[in-house]
Amino acid sequence: MDSDTLDRIRSNDHRALSRVISQIENNGDIPDAFFKHLHGTENEALRIGITGPPGAGKSTLTNLLIQQFIDDGKSVGVVAVDPTSPFTGGALLGDRVRMNNYMWDNNVFIRSMGSQGDLGGLARKTQDVGDVLSASGKDVIIIETVGVGQGEHDIAKAVDLTLVVLVPESGDEIQLMKAGLIEIGDIFSINKSDREGSNRLAQNLKTILHTFSKKGKLEPPVFNTAADRNDGVDELYKAMVQLTHVMKNNGVMTQKQLARHKNRVHHLIQDRLLKKFWTQKKLAELELSINSLESTQSSPHEVASYLLKEAHG
Repeated sequence: MDSDTLDRIRSNDHRALSRVISQIENNGDIPDAFFKHLHGTENEALRIGITGPPGAGKSTLTNLLIQQFIDDGKSVGVVAVDPTSPFTGGALLGDRVRMNNYMWDNNVFIRSMGSQGDLGGLARKTQDVGDVLSASGKDVIIIETVGVGQGEHDIAKAVDLTLVVLVPESGDEIQLMKAGLIEIGDIFSINKSDREGSNRLAQNLKTILHTFSKKGKLEPPVFNTAADRNDGVDELYKAMVQLTHVMKNNGVMTQKQLARHKNRVHHLIQDRLLKKFWTQKKLAELELSINSLESTQSSPHEVASYLLKEAHG
């Protein structure tokens, strides 16, 4: 990665951004020096995660929030995480076309990334992409994810503020608690609130959040929105801005950023040790040890111990 590419990123060249992000997404071999030089020029971008079940209207809401940030004089980078087809490997969702009205706006950069079935790895990739977008001068970086699960927990660790978007049909609140959404949300939106049951869900959610919020932790606010009508989005946006200020002033934001930094170092070391360990020879030995067994006579622990012993032998 040459200095010209770095200069192009710093000057907000969207073509250069696209090329580098493609390399990150495709596990391209990007030297450490690139990220080292990038780190020194990063903007203090606010990183926001938007997550929730499929069909909650996250893309419509994200589209409106982008406009709110632009109206406030902010530049925005968006990473829209799509589920990946197990057959074609391509992104399945096509509802991001509504964001095309920002295509020629140099203050907005939008990129879809397929999960490729690996949301854990994707969490690390989106953080690298966030670094690139931050270095380009973007003030706000939005990571929009689909579905509910461990991947969303990983993504939540990659941002400063997590917005959880629900709909009246999201099901009972016990299921929401089991899904872990209560734990990761800093702020909640009950979207499509023109539908029956939205007020009940909002009230029950507020009660749960009040009851289970840990001592000393900010109690997440809950808002009713109908993004397709642009109802309640102004109030949600203002609350997000206000909450950001509160989190910065009381040190919560700094704690999150330090935890994120530590977590990234941990995963980078883990990835590199794994890559170093799994040489072609080791992979061949693994195949041999498995294929030589007509049945799984050796336990996985036994095979692992053998391979590790060989590595230190």
